[in-house]
Amino acid sequence: MNITPRKFNTFTMFKLPSAYFCGVRTKYIDASKCIVTVKHKWINQNPFKSMFWAVQGMAAELSTGALMISKIKASGKKISMLVTSNKASFTKKATGRIMFTCHDGKLMDEAIEKAIETGEGQTVWAKSIGVNKEGVEVSTFSFEWSIKVKG
Repeated sequence: MNITPRKFNTFTMFKLPSAYFCGVRTKYIDASKCIVTVKHKWINQNPFKSMFWAVQGMAAELSTGALMISKIKASGKKISMLVTSNKASFTKKATGRIMFTCHDGKLMDEAIEKAIETGEGQTVWAKSIGVNKEGVEVSTFSFEWSIKVKG
């Protein structure tokens, strides 16, 4: 089965409804990167007339998580995944449509290969950078994903 943005958006609607209702949408995914967008609107704003940091975090996490899910699916193995840590920095107010991009497909491939080869759990840090329509960075999130081949 081919993983597509439409399938991830359906998944989000049923499994991550808060992200879906806040407007988080997968726009692009391939073997190396994933792009997720979210638009600033009433439902996801903070009192300072910009996007709430947690909504940005949902979009950023999905850009890394969708890529990890697609990599696990491609491996043909049953592998569990879990965020064990995260870091974030904010550099500009998030207004308008924000695009979060993760380019860490290769790092995920390496971690999955090692987990399969060794049978031991692995961790990998995946970064997602959020930019506004002008291409100006508004936030950067890093998520530490823990993966392990299931028995």
